Amino acid sequence: MTANAPTTTAAGKLITFVGGDGAGKSTLAARLHQGLNGVGHTAVLIGKHSTDIPHDLELSAYLDRLNELVYRRDARVAQACGDHYWLLALASWYTLQDRLVIQPALAAGTHVILDNAHHKILARYAVNPQVSPRLCDQVFAHLTNPDLVFFLNIDAREALARKGSFTSLEAGHAGSCDEDFIHYQDTVLDQMREQAERGDWLTLDVAKLDRDQVFKAACAALADRLHLTI
Repeated sequence: MTANAPTTTAAGKLITFVGGDGAGKSTLAARLHQGLNGVGHTAVLIGKHSTDIPHDLELSAYLDRLNELVYRRDARVAQACGDHYWLLALASWYTLQDRLVIQPALAAGTHVILDNAHHKILARYAVNPQVSPRLCDQVFAHLTNPDLVFFLNIDAREALARKGSFTSLEAGHAGSCDEDFIHYQDTVLDQMREQAERGDWLTLDVAKLDRDQVFKAACAALADRLHLTI
């Protein structure tokens, strides 16, 4: 081998977050992203509105239009379209974000911090009797498997105390009182806990930890499981 022989770039790691609304997923994702870059790693933070595809304005614009249809729609329109439509619309969004944004970043050696992974969608549909669980699994099965999934485990009552307010979607469109949110979120959380057991996720019981303790535990997990030190 000569001194000028090309080297292969090691693939980046995909790190995702799962938990109920108010668990602190976005806060932890942002801190890990900042921490990785701060010590010299190359990492990107991707969320549900990330549509930028480097050096391709046309594809970026197309992905942004899809994002607008899925996430920036009128509530009345969302209700009229029905559960099956939204499952397939969400699958389209996750498919394109995975193919056009996440996979190229990983291939270039960039670590991806994915704040809005599809696992919560699976949990929500698992408690929806109108949609087949098998269909839900199938439409997301092709997505890139994460290298590490953080499950931020917290009961809904504690999460609501942290959030202070919630949307109709976060209560499963079941009502507007606190108990509607708590009942729906705890039902969805049971599904997440089942996924965690099947998927070897790393569970952090965040109700017992402050934000700095959660961050410290997550950093330790990155070092132990992925050999990424912050």
